[in-house]
Amino acid sequence: MPTSVPAAAVEPALALGLQRGPRVPDWPVAPARLRRWVRLALAADAQLTLRFSARAEAIALNRTFRGRDYAPNVLTFTYPPAPGDAGAACAADIVICIPVVREQARAQRKPFDHHLAHLVIHGVLHAQGHDHQTPGEAARMEALETALLRRLRIPDPYLARPATGARRAPD
Repeated sequence: MPTSVPAAAVEPALALGLQRGPRVPDWPVAPARLRRWVRLALAADAQLTLRFSARAEAIALNRTFRGRDYAPNVLTFTYPPAPGDAGAACAADIVICIPVVREQARAQRKPFDHHLAHLVIHGVLHAQGHDHQTPGEAARMEALETALLRRLRIPDPYLARPATGARRAPD
């Protein structure tokens, strides 16, 4: 059962690594903002790596680990916590393809940082066991994402838009 988003003042412990792939010249937003977005979605102690990739790296990862031949916007790889590290409830690598995020934000006519915040939160929720494989799971995950984004004053990313049509999960 996935953990829920914390409402209490107790802040989960976070070990967060930030990485840029070889063709990503700079951070897409300030690292402090990235950390804030991750913490917002965190319900339990975690060891996470947030990696920003170029298209070729995202395609290679997606092909190798999911058997799909395209660049996704976000991939989340979860792992059992390391032996001897009983404190972390989850461990994951979250890979975000910056060119895809830029293209999607432009196509959806939304600010890049709004779309990026959504995908960071989406990846962190996946790391904690949330999923969207069934309609019920998708509805719960979308509601959680929307509530978290509202706390950042970011509009509901799933609202139907004239140019895009119906609601759809980001990955």
